[in-house]
Amino acid sequence: MTIRKGDNAPDFTLYDSAKNKISLSDYAGKKNVLLLFFPMAFTSVCTEELCTVRDDIANYEKEQAQVLGISVDSVFTLAKYKEEQALNYPLLSDYNKEISALYGTIYDVFTDMGMKGVSKRSAFIINKQGVTQYVEVLENAGEVPDFEAILEELKRLSN
Repeated sequence: MTIRKGDNAPDFTLYDSAKNKISLSDYAGKKNVLLLFFPMAFTSVCTEELCTVRDDIANYEKEQAQVLGISVDSVFTLAKYKEEQALNYPLLSDYNKEISALYGTIYDVFTDMGMKGVSKRSAFIINKQGVTQYVEVLENAGEVPDFEAILEELKRLSN
């Protein structure tokens, strides 16, 4: 399945790094949501990406956006990663790869090591009504989302 701009975003419930259940629908009518799927904790580009958002979190909050990071790492791995990187938004574990597959963000094979079922680096903006407003799915894991375009879209939605 591939999620496109204008599609209703599929709801989901995942555990965060503190073992709390978080659902996309928790934010319905309250906040726009930026979903950031990332391949793996403790890797250089993922750390760059997530720390960029961490350092700019005030701008996301100003635009009434909740950032949620999602990877196929375990809650235990994500807890350690979040602590070490001082990340200031939830990291959700899609350990069973169901949500990454639902959003069309799974690599068939990731890297030359042949790993399967790793999330593609992707960004989705879901508005308060649950409709997808922005989609960026990167085939090259060495690239990061266009955060300037993401913030522009969030500004548009918050006006």
